[in-house]
Amino acid sequence: MAALSLNAPRSTCAIARGREAAIAAPDIAVWLGTLAWEAESACAYSRRMQISPHIVVRGADQAAAFYGAAFGAEELARIPTPDGRLMSVQLRLGESVLHVADEFPEMGVLGPNSIGGTGVVLSLDVADAETSFARALAAGAEASQPLQEMFWGDLHGQLDDPFGHRWNISQHLRDVPHEEIVAAAARVFG
Repeated sequence: MAALSLNAPRSTCAIARGREAAIAAPDIAVWLGTLAWEAESACAYSRRMQISPHIVVRGADQAAAFYGAAFGAEELARIPTPDGRLMSVQLRLGESVLHVADEFPEMGVLGPNSIGGTGVVLSLDVADAETSFARALAAGAEASQPLQEMFWGDLHGQLDDPFGHRWNISQHLRDVPHEEIVAAAARVFG
């Protein structure tokens, strides 16, 4: 008889559930009960996929303070290294968690200011874009795109933080049908 690991992949969960439904012989009822429990345990262990950004900066301690002042980030934890750098500062921004780390050049871990920029934009969806944008500017961010109402229905602007990371600040104002957004994008970028 097949045994299931409690760390079984989802495909194993589906196979086990299928066997339970397909085999109805009374002499294997105990085996099926065990198989079903193992399948459910394996599937319950699986976690929903989420993305948590881990960003690198020159000066993680200062960056954590900036993100608190600019975006209201709350520090949850930090992991220092013996040489005084920070492997991670975990920050809560709304319902999301952001990890900030110091550069570790000896490991090839460098922030945007060391590599000439970033190819990533971090986006914050907020209730009041004007207040959030002004707060970030007052904390030391620079506007790379002023707040304006966009064709997709958001009040939207873009900021560069002192550590080289780029941020979108967006407030949803109105729902726009997908077809209208596609047509407007074609006009803007066409």
